[in-house]
Amino acid sequence: QVQLVESGGGLVQAGGSLRLSCAASGRTFTALAVAWFRQAPGKEREFVCGINWSPSTTAYADSVKGRFTISRDNAKNTVYLQMNSLKPEDTAVYSCAARALVLRTTPSNYNIWGQGTQVTISS
Repeated sequence: QVQLVESGGGLVQAGGSLRLSCAASGRTFTALAVAWFRQAPGKEREFVCGINWSPSTTAYADSVKGRFTISRDNAKNTVYLQMNSLKPEDTAVYSCAARALVLRTTPSNYNIWGQGTQVTISS
């Protein structure tokens, strides 16, 4: 069973950048689609972006298109989320999740989750 560990969260000013990492242990990301979700206080968890296993096609929520980039380093067994031009409304706990083969945007479709990392954007 794969375990996921996120890192890279923190506090930055609006307009700044952060790079989150989602590292897998126990097995590789082979044949797994990986997505990032976020949950702000008082709000439902929402899809941010994701990447399929093969081909490595990606999908983004409209709110982050052009600012966030998801990528995968198979050699390091890690998925990254590069976040640029951050806004206060990006403040949330960011979690990565994995599922077999095909990317989905609904959290209930994922059975493997990391513990989450806090991202706080100050105005």
